[in-house]
Amino acid sequence: MTVMGITGATGHIGGQVARLLSTDRPEASRLRLFVREASRAPDLPGVEVTTLSYGDPAGVEALAGVEVLLMVSAAESDDRVREHRAFVEHAVEAGVRHIVYTSFVGAAADSGFLLGRDHAATEQVIRDTGVTATFLRDNFYAEVFPLFADGEGVIRGPAGSGRVAAVSRRDVAEVAAMVLRNLANHGDTTYNLTGPQAYTLDEIAAILTEAGGREHRFVDESLVEARVSRARFGAPEWMVEAWISTYTAIRDGELEEVSDDVPRLLGRPATSFRDAVTP
Repeated sequence: MTVMGITGATGHIGGQVARLLSTDRPEASRLRLFVREASRAPDLPGVEVTTLSYGDPAGVEALAGVEVLLMVSAAESDDRVREHRAFVEHAVEAGVRHIVYTSFVGAAADSGFLLGRDHAATEQVIRDTGVTATFLRDNFYAEVFPLFADGEGVIRGPAGSGRVAAVSRRDVAEVAAMVLRNLANHGDTTYNLTGPQAYTLDEIAAILTEAGGREHRFVDESLVEARVSRARFGAPEWMVEAWISTYTAIRDGELEEVSDDVPRLLGRPATSFRDAVTP
């Protein structure tokens, strides 16, 4: 009986993957969901729920028996790579033989999107263990862009006329579930998961206006203006710089490439940005 572990099962990606696999998974397999709060775990028949966080020293015991693991990246923090490293080490010690990791498109040590560097470091941590790995390198999630806007519907940042091929979370979850159902075909492979078209933030604002019925607009900022407009949040400097790099990475063309991996893997077109953000 193969045990498949899913982390982040209370979140958008992990939760949707859990629901997909609860009704359609390989024979002779069962699911173990890893969550920080058991009360928030999805109520699915025949599924185990285990409380675990990435920095938990009890990780080896909690992961015992898991052979295949979907590792959804941890929440943004200044020590996320350390948390990831500890979790991966626990997983390998517990006997996990294949890790599917949600990474970021263009992940590299010099990624313009600063948090993409965390993903590159985590990929290397996983590679160094020698386990089989599948990296799902996601573009920014389309469903998150409405949250970029302030109370007046304004999206502010130094993105210029750069484009972003945002991907729907539903597509990422479906790809992850498909990979987990067919592991033999996806070992030691990297996929770039994007939407079917790249848009400027002006175009994204227009789509959000049409889709949600509330006016949105994009205001391009200089780097100085971006830091000033975010100062009111009182966030640590590393987080402010990461927020700003979201826009500069778009400006610099790092997120504009459209991949055919989603339609090729799922056998259908990738979800459009408009469909992803329409209520």
